[in-house]
Amino acid sequence: MPAQNPTPEELRDTLRRQAQGAISLNLAYIGVVNGLFETLHGLGAATPEVLARAAAMDPGYVLRWCDAAYAFGYLEADGDSLRLGAAGEAMRPDAAGTLMPLAVQAVLSAHMAERAAGLMRSGERPGEKVLAERETVLPWFGPMLEANFGAMFENTICPAIPEFREVDSRGGLAVDLGCGNGWYLRALARRCAGLRGLGIDGFAENIEQARGLAAREGLDARLQFVHGDIHDMRLPEPADLIAMNRALHHVWEKDPDTLFAWLRDNLRPGGCAMIWEPAWPADRGALRDPARRGMAFQNLGEHVQGNHFLRPEEIVAAFDKVGMSATVHAFAKGAEAVIVARR
Repeated sequence: MPAQNPTPEELRDTLRRQAQGAISLNLAYIGVVNGLFETLHGLGAATPEVLARAAAMDPGYVLRWCDAAYAFGYLEADGDSLRLGAAGEAMRPDAAGTLMPLAVQAVLSAHMAERAAGLMRSGERPGEKVLAERETVLPWFGPMLEANFGAMFENTICPAIPEFREVDSRGGLAVDLGCGNGWYLRALARRCAGLRGLGIDGFAENIEQARGLAAREGLDARLQFVHGDIHDMRLPEPADLIAMNRALHHVWEKDPDTLFAWLRDNLRPGGCAMIWEPAWPADRGALRDPARRGMAFQNLGEHVQGNHFLRPEEIVAAFDKVGMSATVHAFAKGAEAVIVARR
């Protein structure tokens, strides 16, 4: 028998639960970006006044945040003293398997939804500057990507693609275009002790983060990070590997032919370009898969930024135009694609 449509009350209850989930993640975001979860973790337990003092925050705001965080189960109470509950511990950015990206994505999605709602009539596409319109979001963009994709790269993607071992064995140069906070090169350097890395990003704040994190991990002797634009960039030497990780779609609509020629011309003979992108499906029906729903909404936000997600075969065709044969490696049940092309 075909599934029955939900009653109006059932539909209302479903949407209420979803709305509560959105509020919960917005609340968690406030705790993440202001260090409240980490501070309370360090204190063990504290009153709102003590937490505010330790976090150098306004006590009035912290008191109201604590009440709400308690209401949504992030905090537990013993009299006037509060401590982190399981959900609060999971939101700590330094927690194993942190859920911090869910909070950051929730606020970023709300921002993009508001911008898309206001731009639909005019068709204006403001570009990537919209990422910096919310001052608390941009510093968390790199950590969000690292928490979401760092382990996948280090434990699944890197071992599956032999070209990484080739670059490592000859102490080659790996370049990451749109490097963010440097998470990809740091993960690569941890697995490949011989290679050197150069990260390039258009946001100066990302470069500052990347340099600090590399130094903290003792990788700054092998990894360099510079602020720059690929369209005006000259590499210090031909690269053995040039990577773009979830960054190609940010520049695709400008001039892909020139970009792919740049990739080819800045590789050593035998060097590889590696493009990691969300794999936009050819069949719209695949977007109903829960694993791809977020991608479908994100593509609307990408349109605001002047971008759109790509099908892997589009990337293969772009490499073919500049004389480079490409292979597609699929991960995460086909939702993620790494395209490898050799010069």
